[in-house]
Amino acid sequence: MDSYNQTFTGFILMGLFPPSKIGLFLFILIVVVFLTAWIGNLSMILLIFLDSHLHTPMYFLLSQLSLIDLNYISTIVPKMVSDFMLGNKYISFIGCGFQIFLFLTFGGAETLLLASMAYDRYVAICFPLHYATHMNKRVCVMMITGAWVLGSINSCAHTGYALQIPYCRSRAINHFFCDVPAMLTLACMDTWIYEYTVFVSTILFLVFPFIGIVCSYGRVFLAVYRMHSGAGKKKAYSTCSTHLTVVTFYYAPFAYTYLRPRSLRSPTEDKILAVFYTVLTPMLNPIIYSLRNKEVMGAMKRMTHRICFAKI
Repeated sequence: MDSYNQTFTGFILMGLFPPSKIGLFLFILIVVVFLTAWIGNLSMILLIFLDSHLHTPMYFLLSQLSLIDLNYISTIVPKMVSDFMLGNKYISFIGCGFQIFLFLTFGGAETLLLASMAYDRYVAICFPLHYATHMNKRVCVMMITGAWVLGSINSCAHTGYALQIPYCRSRAINHFFCDVPAMLTLACMDTWIYEYTVFVSTILFLVFPFIGIVCSYGRVFLAVYRMHSGAGKKKAYSTCSTHLTVVTFYYAPFAYTYLRPRSLRSPTEDKILAVFYTVLTPMLNPIIYSLRNKEVMGAMKRMTHRICFAKI
């Protein structure tokens, strides 16, 4: 077993695109989604950084969400696209470990950041007079730092375990990236203990934050229902529904994938679900937050006017 690991060089990623016209169509679609996500998230980061009207805790957290999504989708899609274009689906052992680490770091950080954004909206709507105290710059920095640090620690633990597992079966991973549960099917040892740790991590990084988000928005919707201002209700509902849309697209397929036991998992279903939280969500976040947010649209108009005026 040890000698096998010493000569073990890497894996073959089976990919997402079938070798047909449908595969080519999906490839083009993924490329368009990737470019849209890059442009959208980069624009959000620059807009929030340059427009002083958006220098608030909510948009500070949103800029971090865009930064995570920018890196998140870049961890998965470029490799997937190059594999399809070059016909080389090989990934080295170290390269696979690096992809696992980045994927879990960004994924874990995003789940905690979305929970922080829900808390921000909860304080802003339910305790507006105390908002400046509860959501000051120091608190925001602590939330963001905590999300990145905890995501990295969780990622290190899973990556380290994945790299020391002896693999003695086929090297073909039936996925479009190095997903640890998909890799476990290639192991030549009983991995039930590790599968239990995956279950625990999913509870800590997906289920608990999701429960916190649901509780926060339950209080928010109750507070909004009691509001007398129609305009205030409309703005609050718009902001909350935007966040809940993002949460649904991200948490639901992610949790469903990782909470299922191996006996109920399907490689095809796992790949389809993974598209939601690795490809679609990073694209949808900047679109939803910009098109459904008057403050962001206003900042875009000011920035466009400033650029046009500078040229004149």
